[in-house]
Amino acid sequence: MGDISIKINIADRIYPLRIEMEEEEIIRHAAKLINDRIKDLQENYAVRDKQDLLSMAVLHYATAALKAEKKVREEDTSVSDKVYQLDQLLSEFFKD
Repeated sequence: MGDISIKINIADRIYPLRIEMEEEEIIRHAAKLINDRIKDLQENYAVRDKQDLLSMAVLHYATAALKAEKKVREEDTSVSDKVYQLDQLLSEFFKD
């Protein structure tokens, strides 16, 4: 496809970006999630400084991403273990 120029608003600041066309929906959705998280934090905590709110939002999403990565690794290990066990069983079955 090709590069396009877009402007993203995060925490009342405009960021011009040059991105691949197929990334636009994801980037706009990510910006909306960040802004929604900032709004939630602003409503639930006595924090008004945008930098503090951005930091808290980033911490929230970084923690979620790390948890998801850990879960994937654990599931990959579990699947690998099960495949190995199945391979052992089949090897024993066909050996006789």
